[in-house]
Amino acid sequence: MDGVLFDSMPSHVEAWYETFKKFNIPSTKEELFLHEGRPGFLTIDMFFMKTFGRNASSEEQTEVYKQKTEIFIDLARDLPMPGAKEVLDIVKKMAYKSLIVTGSGQYHLFEKIENYYPGTFKKDEMVTAYDVKIGKPHPEPYLMGLEKAGVKSNEAIVIENAPLGVESAVAAGIYTVAVNTGPIEPQVLLDAGANCIYRSMIHLAEDLENLFVRLNTKDGILK
Repeated sequence: MDGVLFDSMPSHVEAWYETFKKFNIPSTKEELFLHEGRPGFLTIDMFFMKTFGRNASSEEQTEVYKQKTEIFIDLARDLPMPGAKEVLDIVKKMAYKSLIVTGSGQYHLFEKIENYYPGTFKKDEMVTAYDVKIGKPHPEPYLMGLEKAGVKSNEAIVIENAPLGVESAVAAGIYTVAVNTGPIEPQVLLDAGANCIYRSMIHLAEDLENLFVRLNTKDGILK
């Protein structure tokens, strides 16, 4: 969702950075971006372990995530990612199903999605931070997505913008398209296992029908 459907990652990174600073937890914006896609409570645990040598308590997790959410709401402008609607229109035209697999636990998540992409996604066909126990880069989120979609791994494509998400999708055995909408070098996404990479969602939209044709010529892909 973030970084694919919405141009929201700069706000998420800034919110995490400012929140951790309040709790005297050192971080950099560059490393925070690399944790994109990980469920919030796991990100909090990781930085608590790094700083204090322990996981956060449930009360600390709740308070840190609450403050992060409040800062994010103040910062976020909820701008749809350029090219995302065009990608979804092509997917719909070709009669494929669209699901969201996100590490986000934002309140009113589905309402936000429905507001900008009405009628595109079903609430019971989303995987969020509330559904998973392990989260990206573990394959659990995408395996759950496959189950909700009722398809096998060779009948799906993942569109991801973050290294952890790419690793998760690849570990689930799914053909993974990386879209480099963030500040990292493209090679980072390829090193994470992406099958191909695009510079933006706009570039993906321009080539998506050709990509589907190319994949449909391969045994088992999208058939």
